[in-house]
Amino acid sequence: MVRRYIDDEMQAEEVMNNGYLRAFQKLNQYNFQGSFEGWLRKIIFHAVSDYVKQNSRYDEKTVLIEKDELVHKDHADKLYYDQLLKLVQALPDATRAVFNMYVMEGFTHKEIANLLGISEGTSKWHLSEGRKQLKERIEKLELHLKA
Repeated sequence: MVRRYIDDEMQAEEVMNNGYLRAFQKLNQYNFQGSFEGWLRKIIFHAVSDYVKQNSRYDEKTVLIEKDELVHKDHADKLYYDQLLKLVQALPDATRAVFNMYVMEGFTHKEIANLLGISEGTSKWHLSEGRKQLKERIEKLELHLKA
């Protein structure tokens, strides 16, 4: 999960260690309701969220229309997880964070805005921008994907 948000391996390791430290400090708060994995994941996600807030510069954007075109299914089907992860990691930090939170974690734009201290419009813009950039990059791979 951490590597989806932070592409630098050393930074990702530091954030994960900070998350584990927070978990150990709050271990007495775990009440054995629900899975331990879910509880730990939530704590580490908050460490990631804090890192993204501190290290990403968000530009306020006004979204007039959100329009995304679909990538041709044949292109997307031929991508491997590692290739897709590299494409997502190549997105600008703020765009990658919003994209991951919305697509991978299932957060709403309102939740993302609250967690990252941005407006819902900015969250929507980053998602749209991330989709657009990924679509362009996947289409550029088309020549390499044809059998």
